[in-house]
Amino acid sequence: MPAKDPISTVDPEIWPFMQAEVRRQQNTLELIASENHVSAAVLEALGTVFTNKYAEGYPGKRYYAGCANMDAVEELARQRVKKLFGCDHVNVQPHSGASANIAVYLAALQPGETILSLDLAHGGHLSHGLKVNVSGLLYNIVPYGVDPRTEQFNYDHIRELAREHKPKLVISGASAYPRTIDFDRFSEIAHEVGATHMADIAHIAGLVAVGLHPSPISSSDFVTTTTHKTLRGPRGGLIMCKEAWAKKIDSRVFPGSQGGPLMHCIASKAVAFAEALKPEFKTYQQQILANAQALAEALQSKGNRLVSGGTDNHLMLVDLRPAYPQVSGRMAEGWLEASNIIVNKNMIPFDERKPVETSGLRIGTPALTTRGLKEAHMRTIADLIDRVLRAEGDPKVIESVRGSVAELCEQFPL
Repeated sequence: MPAKDPISTVDPEIWPFMQAEVRRQQNTLELIASENHVSAAVLEALGTVFTNKYAEGYPGKRYYAGCANMDAVEELARQRVKKLFGCDHVNVQPHSGASANIAVYLAALQPGETILSLDLAHGGHLSHGLKVNVSGLLYNIVPYGVDPRTEQFNYDHIRELAREHKPKLVISGASAYPRTIDFDRFSEIAHEVGATHMADIAHIAGLVAVGLHPSPISSSDFVTTTTHKTLRGPRGGLIMCKEAWAKKIDSRVFPGSQGGPLMHCIASKAVAFAEALKPEFKTYQQQILANAQALAEALQSKGNRLVSGGTDNHLMLVDLRPAYPQVSGRMAEGWLEASNIIVNKNMIPFDERKPVETSGLRIGTPALTTRGLKEAHMRTIADLIDRVLRAEGDPKVIESVRGSVAELCEQFPL
């Protein structure tokens, strides 16, 4: 029988790291736009006996016996997604957003066919065509970028690229784009050239779910997302699509690209979807946006330049070059981490620095909003960030800021 002793007894080597990570999350300000803090219920569901069960297949069509409870949980998750987003069909089995995207490619494309997608250096995602990713290895990628003047999408130019290259799939969505995306325009462009349209809403799924960002569900052929980030669930993915694609999408997830689903994760996803269906989840998303606006305005008031001039969603990109010409994203990230402020270095459009250095920082508000911080706290945080960057790593400034961060974290325990 498996041991009944606590982790600290069973594995005294790993236990200290678990405790250290709890302390790290408690004592730092998490501003990475793709991260969040799940609820106790979501976390509890992730650690249940559902991890013991293989459930290859789908509800009512499993390859193993003993799946009645698996069927019930997965069907519950599916119905909640349909209610949350208003989609025809959903597959909740993808292990990640990248896995969801791969399944769509397998359903919509043959190897070597053309994908039109956002350049990673302009805010795209590695699973949208990075050369060393499976998407870039198997398919012909034609990238589009943002307009040099506005640093936003130029839909007329994207249409011109589509007409010229005749892609079979057009991808919208991004990992670092701070503005509203017109998904209907992308669908029009795709369908005009005989392509299908996949909207990857991984970053903005929570906003889409409550109507604070236009939804791609009605016009797009496929919608993929992660279940963490603004959706505030466990790390995982899902695919939504029109009913006409349902059978093919399901077959491309299993057995096309995955084996048995992670049923403990699907149970946890179901709990997160239940939370997202509650009225207070919209209030939470509204606060994410209010916090992002407050943080962006406060950073700009101190002379910081934001890509595209601001934000419409949960994230912003700081262009370090005007205010701190000698400071790279890598340097800034390190100084801020030493101050217990967690951000990530990020390429900005037309960046001259390499991806390992970058000229920008990506900053987001979902995790701090989960902890209960409001607009006034965002202004304080903008001041702390600016102090660290202008001091260019001065140890005394970092120590002072770390003290201020500790006081703030103590007020808002996880």
